[in-house]
Amino acid sequence: MRTKLILFSSILVLALALSACGASAKSENTLNVTGTGTVYITPDIAYVNIGVHTENIDIAQAVASNNVQAQAVMDALRNSGVEGKDIQTSNFSVWSYQKTDPQTGENMGMVYAVDNTVYVTVRDLTKIGSLLDTAIRAGANNINSISFDMADKSAALVEARQKAMENAGSLANELAQTGGVALGGIQNITYTDVPTPYYSYGYGMGGGGGGAESAVASINPGQLQVTATVNVTYGIK
Repeated sequence: MRTKLILFSSILVLALALSACGASAKSENTLNVTGTGTVYITPDIAYVNIGVHTENIDIAQAVASNNVQAQAVMDALRNSGVEGKDIQTSNFSVWSYQKTDPQTGENMGMVYAVDNTVYVTVRDLTKIGSLLDTAIRAGANNINSISFDMADKSAALVEARQKAMENAGSLANELAQTGGVALGGIQNITYTDVPTPYYSYGYGMGGGGGGAESAVASINPGQLQVTATVNVTYGIK
């Protein structure tokens, strides 16, 4: 009889333990929302690719003339106030193609093309138009991928995240009220923030060369759009 009683007690203890585990493992009801916050800021820095393209039927001459022309462009940029650290070679390529007469289609032989492109950081946006004009006059004949940025976006990112959390909280309260539940505490937060160009400008130019006629380009930096997204999980009752 005693053995049966001990066995019964052991089974009862095990059942209570399993019941407690089941209760603790039961997940709390939750509400998941996504909030966004956007801040617009004025850029204070620009990045532009400035290049020199040359062609010649002699590969050595094509490279040599490109080197002279590209060096003249970089010297002109430095003389206009761009620091050496802000001028970085982003591409140097040599390639060839068969040139044909556009009128007759006759093969005119092999031509070698050379491209040398530098990535320039412009820290004074009031001078960007005159810098492009200077580069063109010095021999640049390919300008493209002008983009704008802000050197320090940390304050804007903080503001965007705060707006995103406010948006998430407002949405969570609205949904909880509509659904007839009480909003509990925050269970989890994840976020991403993405500074994206709200406006950018790019173009290419043919021709160019020392002493080439050009006009100062009118460049508008526009604005940057900084957006933060938060995913928030709230408990609900």
